[in-house]
Amino acid sequence: MSFDAIPVLDLSLSRHPDTKPAFLVNLRNALLDVGFLYIKDTGINDALIQDVIEQGKAFFSLPEEQKLEVQMKNVPSFLGYSKLGNEITALKTDWREQIDLSTPHPLPNPTSPLYHNLLSPNQWPNPKFLPKFQVTFETYISCMSSLSTRFTSLIAESLNLPPSAFDRFFDKDQQHKLKVVKYPDTASLPSSNQTQGVGPHKDSMLTSYLLQVPPHTGLQAQNLNGDWIDCPPIPFTLVVAIGQGLEALTHGVCKSTTHRVLSPQAGLGPRFSVPFFQGVSYDATFESVDIPAEILAMRGERLRQRGGKRIDDVEFTFTKGRWGHLGEATLVNRVKSHVDVGERWYPEILAQVRAEQAAARAKAEEGLAEADASQTREKAAGVTEGPQAIRAH
Repeated sequence: MSFDAIPVLDLSLSRHPDTKPAFLVNLRNALLDVGFLYIKDTGINDALIQDVIEQGKAFFSLPEEQKLEVQMKNVPSFLGYSKLGNEITALKTDWREQIDLSTPHPLPNPTSPLYHNLLSPNQWPNPKFLPKFQVTFETYISCMSSLSTRFTSLIAESLNLPPSAFDRFFDKDQQHKLKVVKYPDTASLPSSNQTQGVGPHKDSMLTSYLLQVPPHTGLQAQNLNGDWIDCPPIPFTLVVAIGQGLEALTHGVCKSTTHRVLSPQAGLGPRFSVPFFQGVSYDATFESVDIPAEILAMRGERLRQRGGKRIDDVEFTFTKGRWGHLGEATLVNRVKSHVDVGERWYPEILAQVRAEQAAARAKAEEGLAEADASQTREKAAGVTEGPQAIRAH
């Protein structure tokens, strides 16, 4: 089994007793089989959505010096503006510029764990130039926080769990994050071959909600065959991506799906999007919830039908035994993605990351060299591949 389209779920059906059971079945199937879905009739005000789009575009229209006043490397929280080509995914440059925001938090206590640096105030653009920007995005983050909490409770119910099954993984003042992203078309990039808007990855936490601004396509999800399935913008919907955290917490019942964004083709103009990332307590440890036996059986049947087939070419954040708390893994991942922030605020972590990456490259090169040597030995012994190998017999 491998999906070739992304399901669309009507969230309004979850609000009525007569239609909720069927909605939960469809949601469970999407979680087990795809890990990616659209939701419509979300309850988010259309006027607010339009304000988010307009204010996001207005930010990127600011002069460069005004955007740099709130650049990410000013602070250790990884909140703020990141220039075009300043982020890395899957060891390659992402050709996008963005501003990262979150639910508001005060500066952390100096005695707190280092990863509490991620909990900090936002850097807001100058209200003199964008007077509606802050209030628009604070309102949207608040609405999306409520929506993500409701949706997570529906996920729990679809797995025959109590609606509150995941509540213990959230802080009372839980931080959620948001990006406003601009992907220039390839004509604006240094080379027409640079088409990685953002590279293949899986989101880290529980759920993510992407507002795609029409008309551009570019988002793709990878199915079990390794094929890339387009996720075009559908008006008045959000794309939900299941995160690695939810996959880990549910013993693999909820699939976390690899996805990417391709840069718009030359002449199409920039693509804009606003992803919202539901947070999990940075102090959470790597544990799981008790999944009912009948749901685990469904997972087992899916695995049997797939014949063990699985695309897992992305590093898994929730690796048991490597990290004590989620915040540690999250901080390292941010340093990997935003090297300029790492250089300024976390040089020791960055040095460790670079050493691990160098060791991984050396191991890969060693493996390739051994494969070449083995092939050479086989040829010398008269063993070849394909039809010639058959003829040798």
